Amino acid sequence: MSDIPADAVRLAQAAPTAHRVRGYWSAVWNRLRYDYVTLLFLALIVLIVLSAIFAPYLAPLDPNKSSMASRLKPILYKSFILGTDEQGRDILSRLIWGGRTSLLMGIAPVFVATIVGGFFGVLAGYAGGKLNSAIMRTMDVFFAFPSVLLAVAISGSLGSGLINQMITLTIVLIPPICRVAETATTQVRTMDFIDAARASGASTASILVRHVLVNVLSPVFVYSSTLVSASILLASGLSFLGLGVSPPTPDWGLMLSTLRQSIYVQPLVCALPGVTILVTSIAFNLVSDGLRQAMDVKA
Repeated sequence: MSDIPADAVRLAQAAPTAHRVRGYWSAVWNRLRYDYVTLLFLALIVLIVLSAIFAPYLAPLDPNKSSMASRLKPILYKSFILGTDEQGRDILSRLIWGGRTSLLMGIAPVFVATIVGGFFGVLAGYAGGKLNSAIMRTMDVFFAFPSVLLAVAISGSLGSGLINQMITLTIVLIPPICRVAETATTQVRTMDFIDAARASGASTASILVRHVLVNVLSPVFVYSSTLVSASILLASGLSFLGLGVSPPTPDWGLMLSTLRQSIYVQPLVCALPGVTILVTSIAFNLVSDGLRQAMDVKA
């Protein structure tokens, strides 16, 4: 050992590190960090989320404090940076507080629907046969109706309110996520490594957790991220129709509904909730598209 040069020893020790294969998530981050559009809108989403979380500290005024003497004031009127609504309430404060409700309606139903729809999709795709037919034909019943019409019908049956709105959106979002999970699972279960795992004596639970879910998680996660903006739009639409949260709770869709009657008086102020919904939806769409491209290992 003493005859081996010290440089050779150092090179031999460094060789495993130099040839170390980069992990999947490291490769995803390496792609994502050079996608400046995705990072820009991701920063915007983080800013919107933080403003909603810290609304009590960021909102300049009480969002529910009304003043008929200050109703429908323009932008930059005294202490009202973005003007006031039809009851004299500060628009900026209501937009910040309304972000809590709108983001909750966008993220929570998608999260729950991903768990429920992903479970039934993986179960149907892996089991196949009659169980697959039973689950997927049930989902096809919901696909027979447009998502907006289905949301209105369910919300009308359950009634308005925050919890009922979340239940409505979750039911609407489960079928598409279930279909994506079922399709991905059906493709994975026919691959050679699944047959090899069965031949090695691995249990069904072990195959599902270690082999199927790992390969199904990526497409389901990417697709679910695209549904956040759709959930925000559906929630805003339900609130606009009076089927969402009840007044005076700040909500972007509800604000748009109450301000529409004053559009000829203060058009810029009335458009602010709609612009907020539009920008937030575009941000989530662009970020989800960037995630899809970064997580596509074939690209």
